[in-house]
Amino acid sequence: MIFTAEQVACVCEVLLQSGCMDRLAGFLRTLLPPLSLASSSFSSPRPGELESVLKAKAAVAFHQGRFSDLYTLLEGFPFSPQSHPLLQQLWLRAHYTETEKQRGRPLGAVGKYRIRRKFPLPHTIWDGEETSYCFKEKSRSILRDWYRHKPYPSTREKRELAAVTSLTTTQVSNWFKNRRQRDRNTDVNGFQISCSGGTSGEVFASSDNDFSPPGSPHPLHHRPSPPPLSHPPPPLRHMCGGLH
Repeated sequence: MIFTAEQVACVCEVLLQSGCMDRLAGFLRTLLPPLSLASSSFSSPRPGELESVLKAKAAVAFHQGRFSDLYTLLEGFPFSPQSHPLLQQLWLRAHYTETEKQRGRPLGAVGKYRIRRKFPLPHTIWDGEETSYCFKEKSRSILRDWYRHKPYPSTREKRELAAVTSLTTTQVSNWFKNRRQRDRNTDVNGFQISCSGGTSGEVFASSDNDFSPPGSPHPLHHRPSPPPLSHPPPPLRHMCGGLH
């Protein structure tokens, strides 16, 4: 079957989003070089269409454990910012996996940090903005601002936050869950020190210098009650400074 470049890009995106790596690998094998395809009127694929195929090939290479091929693909094409989060994850996870196989044990947080320093993201999948665990500082700032107002966002609010931060809803949900747990642990430590004779009122601030959520064991440092439903946190469009 002969496909146009646009059709190939569409199929690659659909299979990639659905996570059907085996089907995606099978589809890529049916393509004629360089892309596949087309009619006599077809000249060359547009950059976005070529990028969809290369992104699909990168995902399949990771899935199959062909990490050298993955690195070559990621370093050889200037991908658009929309593709960066996925490709950055593939780059880092591949390096983590290779190192874990070599050492015969899982990497901890310090080990992963050292891998990120040893194998920095190539400029083809990174726009130069500082990241933390692949979260851009701009995205983390938006999440922190929302957390101060409402540490338990609704499902709809998580989807909105995902849209403005270029993260997935799962990533947003995990960030809030981890942040709440981190603040609880911080307050437990502060409460224990206070009870054992530490300085009165001594607490440890969280890593982002925010207050602790409702239900914290330290009574003097509870977060104010969330605003009533009639006064929700500021709309995302105001918080994000026009970020779309």
